[in-house]
Order: sequence, then structure tokens, then C-alpha cells
Amino acid sequence: MSNTGLTHFDATGQAHMVDVSEKAVTSRIAVAEGFIKMAQATFEIISEGRAGKGDVLGIARLAGIMGAKKTSDLIPLCHPLPITKVAVDLTLDPGLPGVRISATVKTSGQTGVEMEALTAVSTAALTVYDMSKAVDKRMEIGGIRVTLKDGGKSGRFEAE
Repeated sequence: MSNTGLTHFDATGQAHMVDVSEKAVTSRIAVAEGFIKMAQATFEIISEGRAGKGDVLGIARLAGIMGAKKTSDLIPLCHPLPITKVAVDLTLDPGLPGVRISATVKTSGQTGVEMEALTAVSTAALTVYDMSKAVDKRMEIGGIRVTLKDGGKSGRFEAE
């Protein structure tokens, strides 16, 4: 580990993939969340199923699952992992107005799946944007964060 405490840099400050070969294989889980806010009219189009490109939430759910599976292709220093579960939930929230997104990712491996959960949420949100941008270019994606991480040497983390 570098003297900065950041594990993706070596002692000379060069980026590197962390060596997890000595870590134990354990059951690991991560949950991430986020949201996409939109105009009320856009919210109504999505919630009533009137989007011209199809089932916005269903397609975004699939995109989120695919995003989790492709994380190591997108984030340079992520390890490719044998993902055992990806669940992406999209919930209409009239209070935003918009969509709340949650992703749960599981594996049995030598490193955690926080990045996969974050990528799932991000990809799902971007897909909602892509499918709705024709009627609302002002949508805002935000609040993307890890809310739960468990398994491995560092133990359990739960956001407040």
C-alpha cells in the first residue's frame, strides 16, 4: 500500500491493480442507491407507460444488470468478478418527481462488489435519461452512493 493510504497506488505513486491473491474467498454483498429527477410531465409519461422508446423502467433495469456485469471493462483497476446476483429496483417517486434506483450485487470472491453496485445504479439512471431526453434534457442524476457493503476483511459498512 502507498503512503497515502490509497490502495490503487504503489509506493512511487503509480496506479496499479491491487493484488487480492492472498485474500480469502468470502461471500460479499454491496447495495448502492441513486435517483434521477425530472419534470412532472416526464414523470407522468414514464409512470403512465407513454414513452416513445418503450418500457423505460424495464429497459433501465436490464441496463443496470448489464452495467454491473461490465464494471471491470469500464473502471480500469476493477477486478473481473464472478457475480452471483444482481438485482436492480427502480421505484417511481412523485416527491422528486423521478425514479429512485437501488442495486444489490453479490459474489463469492476475494474482493468486494461496491463498484458493480454503483455501476448498476449509474447505468440504470443513464438509461432513464437516454430514453427520456427527447422530452426532458434537464433531468438530474444524483445521490449515487454505497449504502451497504459486507464481507471481506474490512467487515460491514452501512450508510446512515
